Amino acid sequence: MASNATQCLQLSEDQLKVLEENFNKVTKHPDGTTLMLIAAECGLSEEDTQKWFKQRNAKWRQAEGLPAELGSVLD
Repeated sequence: MASNATQCLQLSEDQLKVLEENFNKVTKHPDGTTLMLIAAECGLSEEDTQKWFKQRNAKWRQAEGLPAELGSVLD
């Protein structure tokens, strides 16, 4: 049940708004510096922020009819 543990991020409405805005307007795959800045803005750890982006990417890819894991198709 490790997947349930990674999905237990308790995010405030403001944190979720910042994360979604960055996902939709900035990048779906933040580099280290961008990840650090987003994490700081949200008050989250870089690890939690990275987990959120990984989960959100899988959700986005599924909605687009693409494999959940990043493959040869670039988004």
